Amino acid sequence: MKRKLIALNLALVATIGVAAWRLREGWLAARERDRAVLQAHHKPQLPPPLIPRTPARPVAATSYAAIAEKMLFSKDRNPSVVVEVAPPPKAKPMPPMPVLYGIMNLADGTTAIMGEKTGAEHQGIRPGDKVGEFTLVAVNNDEITLEWEGKDVTKRVDELIDRGAPQPPPPPSTPSTPQRTQQAAPAPVKPASPEPGVDVGNRIKACQPGDSSPPGTTSGGFKKVVTPTPFGDSCRWEPL
Repeated sequence: MKRKLIALNLALVATIGVAAWRLREGWLAARERDRAVLQAHHKPQLPPPLIPRTPARPVAATSYAAIAEKMLFSKDRNPSVVVEVAPPPKAKPMPPMPVLYGIMNLADGTTAIMGEKTGAEHQGIRPGDKVGEFTLVAVNNDEITLEWEGKDVTKRVDELIDRGAPQPPPPPSTPSTPQRTQQAAPAPVKPASPEPGVDVGNRIKACQPGDSSPPGTTSGGFKKVVTPTPFGDSCRWEPL
């Protein structure tokens, strides 16, 4: 029994000795490494070259234009000004043209006998006079030029002649006779006294319908004058 204990103790002592030797070897090796590291001399490396930075541009107010234009809380910063253009006024429609009853070529100029509309009182109109809303600009045997709202309107004489007078209907046919197309006879014109009619301007008076007195007749300080025109004889009374 004692022998076994002595052998066990010897094994333990041997194991402790080997462990102590291995621990000392490791310690010595570590110290050598520390000494080698501390005594080693390393060549320092050069730093990388310095790259200069691009200088910042100065701040300009125009660079903030996009921010100011897109400001959601201020609508008046929008540079696009919307100008509301009023619609053009509607053009005034031209009134009906006056009607023409005749033209008189007098010694001191041409006079047009006109009325504002069909059935209206007619009067002598000379260039510069007004008839309704129109002003007579020029007149001759072929054309008449009127001014309305600053615009000249030229019409042929035959376009302004009053043709609105109603025509009498034909007489009805009787059953006993065959129906025939008959033309109504013009109503007889009552003879008028040889006297001047209405004043047409410039102390000249028109002839009355049915006046069959010859040219040169005098009445009331006026003399009857008849002048042939392309539209028939032009009759007037001129002062003596």
